[in-house]
Amino acid sequence: MTTRTLRFALWALVFLALAAVVWVRWVQPMFEKSVALTIGPGDYHLTTTTGELFTEDTLKGKPSAVFFGFTHCPEVCPTTLGDIATWQEELGEGNQLRVYFVTVDPERDTIDQLREYVSWAPGVVGVSGTPEEIAKAIAAFRIFARKVPLDNGGYTMDHSANVLLFDKDGQLFEPIAYQEGFDRAVAKIRRMQAG
Repeated sequence: MTTRTLRFALWALVFLALAAVVWVRWVQPMFEKSVALTIGPGDYHLTTTTGELFTEDTLKGKPSAVFFGFTHCPEVCPTTLGDIATWQEELGEGNQLRVYFVTVDPERDTIDQLREYVSWAPGVVGVSGTPEEIAKAIAAFRIFARKVPLDNGGYTMDHSANVLLFDKDGQLFEPIAYQEGFDRAVAKIRRMQAG
């Protein structure tokens, strides 16, 4: 290998290392932040079980969490509500999180049904609306939801199972995965609340 080739190879390695540092320190975080800014905003107008309007502006002002589910859910939704109840207990009375349970099944989930369904989980407010407005919210939050026919003529719903955390500015902070460890979930919430 000639000196010239060796010098070129070394400079190429230096350039690649510098490019990697720039990517990791500046470009990737900006990309992740820009994607986070697109989750949640949208032209949806829903109603909460407390009688208030739920729009993208609802998420501003205080940290909050959004979870999509439905009242006929056999496992994921009641399990997640149970997890939320334990997080709220750990956070304590003055630090509890605002949580919105948005239905993916507006045809069956009336406001009254949602109110009863979430009533046992502290700080959780149900959210519903017309199928058209729910579809807008599902798109805005980038949630997967689809109706699955059952053999008996009824149906169930497949849906995303993450709890989405939003900071006080209404921007996505990060998700909590379905049945994520208790300590990790609470640590995420506390980091968000401290920000």
